[in-house]
Amino acid sequence: MKLGISSYSLHRAIQSGEMSIIDVVQWVADNGGEHLELAPIGFSLDDNPGLAEAIRSKAQDVGIELSNYAVGANFIQPDEAAYEAEIARVMKQVDIAHALGVKLMRHDVASRPVPETSIIQFNADLQRLANACRRIADYAAQYGITTSVENHGFYVQASDRVQALVHAVGRDNYRTTLDVGNFLCVDESPLSAVRKNLPIASLVHLKDFYIRPSCRNPGEGWFRSSGGSYLRGAIVGQGDIDMWEVIRTIKQSGYDGYISIEFEGCEPCVFGTKAGLDNARRIWNEV
Repeated sequence: MKLGISSYSLHRAIQSGEMSIIDVVQWVADNGGEHLELAPIGFSLDDNPGLAEAIRSKAQDVGIELSNYAVGANFIQPDEAAYEAEIARVMKQVDIAHALGVKLMRHDVASRPVPETSIIQFNADLQRLANACRRIADYAAQYGITTSVENHGFYVQASDRVQALVHAVGRDNYRTTLDVGNFLCVDESPLSAVRKNLPIASLVHLKDFYIRPSCRNPGEGWFRSSGGSYLRGAIVGQGDIDMWEVIRTIKQSGYDGYISIEFEGCEPCVFGTKAGLDNARRIWNEV
């Protein structure tokens, strides 16, 4: 197991100018992280090979690994030309992943408004989504890169839908970035869903949430699950997810890949990320 963070955890500091992505690389090394996952929010690697090389060089200098490159995508498009253009765009992102030297890349798959996220609609879309992901996975194979879908965005978020997509793609280098907290957004038990999807995980995100029932509106800072529950991001190990049992399950499964802290709470992001990183390491050792 290699514990690190997603740069997403510090995106507020990047966007405010408090930190650059190069500073984030140094921060991970200074705070005991073993790897950094790159989610380009607050910085861009599009047509910027100099920055990709600078990140790669800095990571080598400070002795951490670059684990994963995570980008957005949506293969629900209005026509065939737009669909093909989106596939081509994501393939260019695969080239950037290769320039970074990573062997894992997560790209989004589909987004629809919540009223249009029924299982009937998902089944209707599945083969078209799988075709796009399969073509991108085949393109990534030339670089030895494994691509993946993350369980987020409400549409392709439940564990069974993720499994269905991975199975439909049918490529050894197409798996899932498993976010232990995101299952709550579709009202699924994190522990049950983690157990289901660990066998197809290429990378694990540790994320925590506070949870309140739909009848108790906590006010500002919260959002609602698809079923109406209230959720708010928490520091890993401080929220309402049984993080001890989740981490025990991951550890006992024999999973030996990258684990990233993904913090999106209300606390200052540097504090929240560091506290979550320390908690995850401590809990891993305790269980």
